[in-house]
Amino acid sequence: MTTATTTKLTAGTWNIDASHSTLGFSVRHLMVSKVRGRFTDFSGKLVINEDGTASAEAEIKVASVTTDNEQRDGHLRTADFFHAEEFPTATFKSTGFRVNGDDFVVDGDFTIHGVTKPVSLEVEFNGVNEGMGNGPVAGFEAKTTINRRDFGITIDMPLANGGAVVGDKINLVLEIEVAKA
Repeated sequence: MTTATTTKLTAGTWNIDASHSTLGFSVRHLMVSKVRGRFTDFSGKLVINEDGTASAEAEIKVASVTTDNEQRDGHLRTADFFHAEEFPTATFKSTGFRVNGDDFVVDGDFTIHGVTKPVSLEVEFNGVNEGMGNGPVAGFEAKTTINRRDFGITIDMPLANGGAVVGDKINLVLEIEVAKA
């Protein structure tokens, strides 16, 4: 594995600015459209070491899920899906960074619903800005696709004519802004 260095970011801890970040997802609904949602309560950090290597971690409160539909959001919090009462957090912890052209792939362990699996995030680095008087900020967009069944979310809601109400593939799109601590 090639270890990427993040020479465009200065060494130190960069904390996720949740007010300027979005942790979003989409999933097929009735096999013909997509339902989109996001989580509103999350935190995390990116640590840049003096040698330019990096690590990242994040924690998501799954009960903060919103699809802008209260009934659906309530169902997503139940044992059928996230089981938020028993598994209140989802976590990501990087295991490595790889160069991908001008961008990165961040490999890591993603835990949701009590199950941990390796995932790879395709990360586009959007740059660094001096910020608005509180120190530098940096931006990233990360994408990956997971299969909900791999994480023990196995609810079946079959349709009479074949297919299912909820698809298996979940597309994750993360728009992240970090601020230097």
